[in-house]
Parts: sequence; C-alpha cells; structure tokens
Amino acid sequence: MARESARLMREEQKKRDARRRWYWRGGIGVGLIAVAAIVAMVVVGSVKPPSPGPLNMASDGVLMQGDGTSITAVPTAATAADADPTPTDVSALTSTVNITVYLDYLCPYCGQFETTNGAQLSSWLTAGNITLETHPISILDQSSNGTKYSTRSANAAACVANYQPDSFVDVNAALFANQPTEGTDGLTNAELVSLVEKAGVTDASVSSCITDQEFGSWVGDATDRALAGPLPNTDVKNVAGTPTVLVQGVQYTGALDDAAAFEAFVMEQATATGDTGTDTGE
Repeated sequence: MARESARLMREEQKKRDARRRWYWRGGIGVGLIAVAAIVAMVVVGSVKPPSPGPLNMASDGVLMQGDGTSITAVPTAATAADADPTPTDVSALTSTVNITVYLDYLCPYCGQFETTNGAQLSSWLTAGNITLETHPISILDQSSNGTKYSTRSANAAACVANYQPDSFVDVNAALFANQPTEGTDGLTNAELVSLVEKAGVTDASVSSCITDQEFGSWVGDATDRALAGPLPNTDVKNVAGTPTVLVQGVQYTGALDDAAAFEAFVMEQATATGDTGTDTGE
C-alpha cells in the first residue's frame, strides 16, 4: 500500500508540474501578446499624420520682396496635408535676383552666414533688388539634448510666416542673434515667444502656435523633402548641409564669412542671367 500511495503521489505531482508549465507558457504567451500590443500602440502613436503647411509657405519657404521702402511676404495659400509644395514661379521674378536659403536655426554655419550677410541681404531686399526665399528645416535636433530645438525654432519661424509674415526677416535675424550653441538645450518655447515679440510680432496667435508647435509635423515633412530633393529651380539635387544658398538657382560655395565674396557671386549670377534689378547702390 505504501508503494502504491507513493506512486499515486508522484503521478499527482507530475500532473501539478505539467499544469504549472502550461500556465507559465500561457503567461508568457499572454505577456508577449500584451507587449506586442503596447509596441504597436507606441508605433502607431508616434507616426503623426501629415499636417497642413503654414500660409505663405506654399513652396516650403517664405518668399520676401521689397518695394524700395519696406519688406513684405508674397502671400500664398497653405499647402494641404498630403499635398506637394508648389515651387516658386521664378519666371515671374525677372526684375530681381532670386536668392534662396535652406537653413537650420541651430546650425553655426547658418549663423555665420546670417551675421556676415544679413544686413546686406536686408538692404538689397528693401531696395527691391532681390527676392529672398527662406526654408527653415531641422537637421540638428539631435544636438539639443532632446529638446528638438531645430524643429521648435523652425516651427516658430513658420508661425510668424503664417500669422504675421511681414515680420519674418526681423524674426529670422533675431533667431540668429540669439542662436544657442550646439549641445545645449536651446531656447525654451517661452523664450522663443519672447524673442519674436521683441522682434516686432504682435499677433497673439503666434504665441500659442509656438507653444503648441502647430507646424512641428510640417517642419519634419519639409525637412524630409529638402533632404530627399529634388530642389526646385536649380540643378542642385538636394540639401546636403546647411546653409544651402542658391543665387539664381546656382549654389554659393564660397566663404560664409566673406561678405565681399558673396556680393561678387550675387553680381556674377545676376550678370550671367541678364537681370537688371541687381544694383546694390555701391
């Protein structure tokens, strides 16, 4: 009897062990399903749907012009979500030299170009000698300690283009005058709001646009388009670095800190294409 009892106890123990193994395997299966569901939710949540672009940036850039006394933005409709941008029709700009700049507000070389040439560009622009199309993009988000300053500052510029576009040149200059160093957090959203207000922005919608990052997704889309190319109105295939500066569609590859060299290049391209609106007044 003792042997039979022992045998029965061993068989019952085996059954209990088997049930535990099945429960354990089932638990793993349920756990894996739960993990997979969570991962799927995170992935789906991180893929943001395309969003409309800002007003006055149908080309992914804002085009500024001057009339001899002031600078204004050329108005355009907003690009619809999922729609391709509309390149600027440079054939309608035959009386000016057309300058296009792709930039990142955290890029020190962009800051160098602006510091060297910003006043000169503004002077030419006011006089009506050039048009200036600025494309803010974000290629240095990884260089601001996780705060995505490149995207946030480009969004701030887009907010100005959308709500108070004639202030864009002043805000662009202010962003570079207060440019943070790579590897820092950059300006907070509150500081960006203060910066644009000090630069002359009075429309309250710009503040909430910056805080809510209204055009953050669009900045990412516009950046992807610039990096993938092709760039319109030029033989340059894509943005390979910032700043990418185009004069009459020809890329400037000279020194970024040499205003005389840049002016000579602008005059060279103006002469090559026969434009007559290029007198710098010097």
